[in-house]
Amino acid sequence: MGAGEPGAAAELVPVGRVGRPHGLDGAFVVEQGSDDESRYAVGATLHVDGVPARVVLFRRVGRGRCAIRLDRAVERGAQLAVRRDELPPAGPDEYYAFQLVGLSVEEEGGRRLGTVRDVVPGAANDNLELDDGALVPMIEDAIAGIDLDAGRILLNPGFME
Repeated sequence: MGAGEPGAAAELVPVGRVGRPHGLDGAFVVEQGSDDESRYAVGATLHVDGVPARVVLFRRVGRGRCAIRLDRAVERGAQLAVRRDELPPAGPDEYYAFQLVGLSVEEEGGRRLGTVRDVVPGAANDNLELDDGALVPMIEDAIAGIDLDAGRILLNPGFME
């Protein structure tokens, strides 16, 4: 879908979930939050289960997480999202997780290994979770290349035995 097509601007990308309450002022901890804290800045618009809401309070809490309050009450567990057309472009050799989900994973030589079901954060690096549950670390030793236009991720030979 191109940027000028109906619905393109409205496509939403998850940037977190409504977590447990934090304090007595209606704030909540953002779970599975974006690394880009500007998404939660006072005045920013987030879509909560598809409905816009404005951030009215932001504070940092333990373990690198943040807590926010929105201009309306929201349910715990609700998805927080931003419009796809509001995301800054990814840098060279950088990808948003949503761009990788659904890509075919193949080994050099053509052997198909599966499809990316999710991108799972890890302590040292993120991992691609394939549809069969296998995890592929997102490291140079494993990944030979990512081609978004072709819809595939190419692994180095012999990495997945």
